[in-house]
Amino acid sequence: MKEKIHPTYEFVEAVCACGNKFMTRSTVKTLKLDICSACHPFFTGKQKLLDTEGMVEKFNKRFAKTEGKTMVRKPKTEVKAKAKLVKKPAVAKKAAVKKPAKKAAAKKTEAEAK
Repeated sequence: MKEKIHPTYEFVEAVCACGNKFMTRSTVKTLKLDICSACHPFFTGKQKLLDTEGMVEKFNKRFAKTEGKTMVRKPKTEVKAKAKLVKKPAVAKKAAVKKPAKKAAAKKTEAEAK
């Protein structure tokens, strides 16, 4: 292994959002965690709802508009068929008219002059 190219692997204190602190090893100087074994529902057996920036309220507000009814998605084939009907017909391009090259025109005039 090459020397002096690897980061140092040291003991650091990891701090969770719940306030739990514990020692571990890492190459990073400080570790800040969102969730740890002390607050994770899998390990605690309790469901704890974390509301980040009002996302739960936003969902409840949107859900209230539907009055608890679920939306039924249309089959993809029906959507594609409607999309084909809506498409505008392609405009036909004008055929390009070829102009004779200058050299060819000059040769024709010379041949006619002789």
